[in-house]
Amino acid sequence: MKLNMKSPGFVPLLLLALAVLGGSSLLLSGCKHEQTAAIEGGSEQKTLYTCGMHPQVIKDQPGNCPICGMKLTPIKRATTAPGGSGARRIKYYKSTMMPGEVRQSPGKDSMGMDLVPVYEQEAAAAQSAAIAIDPVTVQDMGIRTAVVTRGPLRRVVRTVAVIDYNETTLADVTTKFKGWIEKLYVNATGDLVMRGDPLFEIYSPELYSAEVEYLLALGSATRGDSGSEGLRTSALTKLKYFDISDEQIGELEKTRQPRKTLRILAPQAGFVIQKKVVEGQMVDAGMMIYQLADLGLVWAQAEIYEQDLPYLKLGQEATVTLAYLPDREFRGRVTYIYPYLDEKTRTVRVRMEFHNPGYFLKPGMFAAVQIVSELEPAALLLPNMAVLRSGERNTVFVALAGGKFEPRTVVLGPQAEGDRFQVLSGLKEGERVVTSGQFMLDSESQLREAIQKMLEPNEPAPTEHAGHAGPGGPGAPLMARQGGAVGPGSEATNLVKYICPMPEHISIEYDHPGKCSICGMTLIPVSQTTLRKLQPGGKLLYYTCPMPEHSDVHSDRPGSCPKCGMTLIPVMAAPAPAQPRSPTPAGGRPMPEGMVMPDRPR
Repeated sequence: MKLNMKSPGFVPLLLLALAVLGGSSLLLSGCKHEQTAAIEGGSEQKTLYTCGMHPQVIKDQPGNCPICGMKLTPIKRATTAPGGSGARRIKYYKSTMMPGEVRQSPGKDSMGMDLVPVYEQEAAAAQSAAIAIDPVTVQDMGIRTAVVTRGPLRRVVRTVAVIDYNETTLADVTTKFKGWIEKLYVNATGDLVMRGDPLFEIYSPELYSAEVEYLLALGSATRGDSGSEGLRTSALTKLKYFDISDEQIGELEKTRQPRKTLRILAPQAGFVIQKKVVEGQMVDAGMMIYQLADLGLVWAQAEIYEQDLPYLKLGQEATVTLAYLPDREFRGRVTYIYPYLDEKTRTVRVRMEFHNPGYFLKPGMFAAVQIVSELEPAALLLPNMAVLRSGERNTVFVALAGGKFEPRTVVLGPQAEGDRFQVLSGLKEGERVVTSGQFMLDSESQLREAIQKMLEPNEPAPTEHAGHAGPGGPGAPLMARQGGAVGPGSEATNLVKYICPMPEHISIEYDHPGKCSICGMTLIPVSQTTLRKLQPGGKLLYYTCPMPEHSDVHSDRPGSCPKCGMTLIPVMAAPAPAQPRSPTPAGGRPMPEGMVMPDRPR
């Protein structure tokens, strides 16, 4: 069929065809635009995937981690920025394989991998102290938390001790003259003797001559001879110097006959732990014949490491258990801490005393010692597993609402039982801290801080205590929290230390507030300048028994308790203040000499 271009209907037909073709083109163009928009919109809502073990791996489609082979998990869904502008603004590009490698323009990293964009919203979130992690990733990372609680701060010191003789109850049996052992009443080591029991009989020519001399002087005194009384007194004194008892002298005066042998009696009750003679043996003056030990009160010598010494004090209760009696526990007291250190073992010897009914505690035995020291009745306690130690600071991660984790720098105190530490600052009671998986959180936190410093090196890095800074808060400077002067040139001269206000205790400096470990007074803050001007002193008040029920025993010299026999311990106290010589403070009262006043912030 041929179309006649000159026919009258050709022109309208051509126009109609062009209209149809144009409409189709416009329709196709509109469809293509909508499809492109849909594709672009789909790319804006694309889900990203990462590895739970390697957070630096980020993919735009599911699969396996190229490093460890684990299945990738979704982390976030991108959304179009509010405001209807459509696309979000890219702030910088970062590498997925090299942490910390960022650029301002797209390209490839040093390993040849494509750089991924980081948008402004993500960068703003990265600059904050809190880290937001998807719940699925939190579960894959194995993050566990624990609550910061308040309770008694107790430290348990465990060590091994050796049961020993009480040195104050040891007694050597000797003679002050030369002689021969005629008869032994106690002839075996380990025998128990009571005070006054006969031990042996000894013959001594020197002693026999002294008895005869006394009887002659006694006869002359009876006849009334001149000077006889002085001779009798001299002869009697000689017998007493030979340790002849009054009963034996009375028997000699009654019989008027000198005895060949002298019976020696036990000076105290106890067990014979050494026997040095046999019958018929000659002994010299001063030679030890027997050694007696009273085992009613024994010592336990323990070795304590240096780091455990602050938790021990005189009079503190201690318990021991024995291997052959595991069902029994013996309670005693710390009575002496030796003033020197063993250079080989780096330990200090501590002496404890135990009453020994039944003589179950035998010298030479090993015993397991446990000493419980309560430092504070209600302290803020933190699990040790939650602390990340870098050498310069201690960091914990606090679990916040919405899957966020905030790093905090904390100041720790002494270690408590149950593998917990006291928290001096940085946390509050009831907050939840991360106890497992915090190493990955710490890596993410340090990575964000490094990226922020690389992008904006002139701007200060964000503090780790966002929302907690302020006067007295954990984010505040140490000087501001301690009440010291903060200002130019004051860091070196006004570092705050804490000391006891008593003059005899000011030689000990503490780096935290609290109570004096000697007298219990509240510590006060002072500067280094003030510390250089202070002179230490000291005074002993009295000695007392470590048993609480015998605290009324006061003595001005060391010794044993008259009620239970335990060794007395010293009690230190402050002397009376001297006459005021210092300037009168603002309150109007003169300050006693040697009294320390706390420094006030300038």
